[in-house]
Amino acid sequence: MTDAVAQPADQQARTAPSLLYLVKRTEQVVRARLEQVLKPAGVTALQYTALTVLERHDGLTAAQLARDSFVAAQSMADMVRTLEARGYVDRRPNPANRRELLIALTESGRRLLAEYEQPVRELEQRMTDGLGADRTAELRAALDHTWRRLL
Repeated sequence: MTDAVAQPADQQARTAPSLLYLVKRTEQVVRARLEQVLKPAGVTALQYTALTVLERHDGLTAAQLARDSFVAAQSMADMVRTLEARGYVDRRPNPANRRELLIALTESGRRLLAEYEQPVRELEQRMTDGLGADRTAELRAALDHTWRRLL
């Protein structure tokens, strides 16, 4: 019998890592593995995340893109300049507000995402390997639920 099984439930809860710790630990290793996958492209995990956000919602302001990509506005400004210099995004005036620029994915950006779609999918598969389809769907739903509860 393992120590965890031999301990009373309340003691297990006190000695087990917190859910916040487990989520952060998972996020850190996912980010590190994603960085490894993307290294040949010279794209960071945060840049890749921003590109995937634009793939789903093209034509966002820098503030919207920062919020949806989990980065500060100043970091996003630097990131957009880098992605634009590499040809992955472009900026154009917002027809509804000429003082605003909208950020859009370029064809080069779309090709990059297409090229890395399979390796990223394999990383996600590795993360959920052994869970099966039902438990993976439950994990997805639980993560989405917890995220929504904290908004």
